[in-house]
Amino acid sequence: MAIPLPLSLPELGAVLAALAALLLLMVCVIAHITAVKMPTLQRHAEEKFFVSAEGRKEPVPSIHDSPTKELSVVVPSYNEEDRLPLMMDEALDYLEKRQVAMKYCEKYGSDKVRVLSLVKNRGKGGAVRMGVLSSRGKKILMADADGATKFADIEKVEEGLKNLQPWPNQMAISCGSRAHLEKDSIAKRSYFRTLLMYGFHFLVWFLCVKKIRDTQCGFKLLTREAALRTFSTLHVERWAFDVELLYIAQHLRIPIAEVAVNWTEIEGSKLVPFWSWLQMGRDLLFIRLRYMTGAWQLETRKCN
Repeated sequence: MAIPLPLSLPELGAVLAALAALLLLMVCVIAHITAVKMPTLQRHAEEKFFVSAEGRKEPVPSIHDSPTKELSVVVPSYNEEDRLPLMMDEALDYLEKRQVAMKYCEKYGSDKVRVLSLVKNRGKGGAVRMGVLSSRGKKILMADADGATKFADIEKVEEGLKNLQPWPNQMAISCGSRAHLEKDSIAKRSYFRTLLMYGFHFLVWFLCVKKIRDTQCGFKLLTREAALRTFSTLHVERWAFDVELLYIAQHLRIPIAEVAVNWTEIEGSKLVPFWSWLQMGRDLLFIRLRYMTGAWQLETRKCN
């Protein structure tokens, strides 16, 4: 005996569509009213200085100043006492050798490494932003503390940046990419982590960044002007900051190259697979909705 439904199928579909629209509207309202209108660029008093090799406190430079170096390397670090020394040794050894080969010795003093200590944990994105906004280089490289990407691959991202010339308004970005290693990584991952990875890639493509396959590789080279325009607008301070960075760059029509780099998984990751991916998924949705509703604007601010 068939039990008649109180609603016909077309009516039921209309109700479900109305509920979905109402849910989307509620999410948009929540994203808008909870948004911090402009990124926090205020420094604490202790963050305005670094300690020189002689033990003196000196003011940190600003990205708004004229560059005094060819390259700045920004390495965010939180509880990285095991992995950071190896990465720094590799990077400095490479730069020292290239410095001699390119006869740049006269451009470098004894201030090769500066530590910018943050009063509170700003997240990886917040730490990278403070480092970038204190950089002295004509070009600025982001690199992770684990050394998963060999530092010598800077030559590959430099070539990617060079191939984008002429740079509009001196702005360009070259992203290291692990997309070519995807098949090998899938073979080593659990089905659950593979599903999370594909879900995240789909959300990045659907909501934010269309043309970059690997937004999360921590090896990115920016011209000084591109770094200024993107990082002074950046809002997200956690793991998804790379996506907002590239979202901003695309909307500012900054040319972006994606370049294959060598990459090795290093133990000690701070990412907790399920919860970190859940937080990143939420951040991706909020990036799209907050720019779409006007809660966030593409404005350039000066760091205090």
